[in-house]
Amino acid sequence: MNSRIRLADLLPLGTIGLRSRRGRAALSMLGVTIGIAALVAVLGITRSSQSDLLGRIDRLGTNLLTVVNGHTIGGDEAELPSTAGATIARTAGVVSVAPTAELSSVPVYRSDRIPSYRGGGLSVRACDGQLMSTLDGHLLRGTFFDAATVNYPATVLGYTAAQTLGITDLSGTPRVFLGGTWFTVIGILAPSELAPEVDHSALIGFPVAAADFGYDGHPSRVYVRADTARTEEVSGLLARATDPEHPEQVTVSRPSDALSARLAVSGAATTLYLGLGTVALLVGGIGIANVMVISVLERRHEIGLRRALGAARRHVAAQFLVESLLLGAAGGVAGVAVGAWITYGLANQRGWQPLIPPTAVGAGLLAAVVIGAVAGLYPAARAARLSPTEALRTV
Repeated sequence: MNSRIRLADLLPLGTIGLRSRRGRAALSMLGVTIGIAALVAVLGITRSSQSDLLGRIDRLGTNLLTVVNGHTIGGDEAELPSTAGATIARTAGVVSVAPTAELSSVPVYRSDRIPSYRGGGLSVRACDGQLMSTLDGHLLRGTFFDAATVNYPATVLGYTAAQTLGITDLSGTPRVFLGGTWFTVIGILAPSELAPEVDHSALIGFPVAAADFGYDGHPSRVYVRADTARTEEVSGLLARATDPEHPEQVTVSRPSDALSARLAVSGAATTLYLGLGTVALLVGGIGIANVMVISVLERRHEIGLRRALGAARRHVAAQFLVESLLLGAAGGVAGVAVGAWITYGLANQRGWQPLIPPTAVGAGLLAAVVIGAVAGLYPAARAARLSPTEALRTV
């Protein structure tokens, strides 16, 4: 006569070991929980950070280009022509141009009492009023240069420069000591991700740079805002537009590429972390298999009694396979919850929008169930092979 077992009876049977040995069940789930939590958290954090980075790139724009001086054939540093700004502005597809010049020999100090060797790594850059619109920059305090202030000893501090000099507001009309001359601070810039060199600079006008520091009119860096649809085309034209005689001595780059490169670095790190999570998941599967084998050895009398009462081998195997599946599934659910909690916590801390890919949740749960099923195959087969007489002999 064929014996049968209903699905409604299989679930309570499969949970006997879990309910009677809760501590062991929790520990055996731990490896799977850690593995799934790692997978979900890594994918969730990566998606959240990438979304934030892509949003920042979109806000900042991918159409900002920079032109800097390269090197001559002999390896010396080349010099951009003094006409670079004007010739670039006439290039088709260029929306705005802002030439700047770093005055490398002009130190920046908070006062004239500070020793010369404590410059703080700041620089002085000459610019004009086009810089803000070209960079799409913003002011935290004060104003930027206009037609009047660009001619006077006034300076606008980049965000990092202001922090380094200890100037957080403009109350009391603060001044800084640039190259032996006092300059009044009229503005403080917000951080500029696409032009970090501006963050570390004290900006002054071209006329003052020429009158006080001997600026010769040759820019060292030109910021170019291009028509978004023609950015690649403009990028290819800028070297010759800057220096028709020696275009090979001009370097053109797109600052947003540096931000985009972080996506590739993030992707490589994600692969590494996913690998570590997979290892943890496999270790968890091995832990479930070990626990199930021990459970089979400890429950021989139960197996023998069930076999003697008419349970078939497949029924015994199904009982232990369901138990292993439940361990894996429970570990998967706990892992998804922990991974989601980690993702939301870190995203909120960093100011990102928390994003957890549905595929990460689905794949995590599926992986946990598969790991549980595979881990339970051998213990289930071993339990099914036990004969009633051999099992009951151990009682």
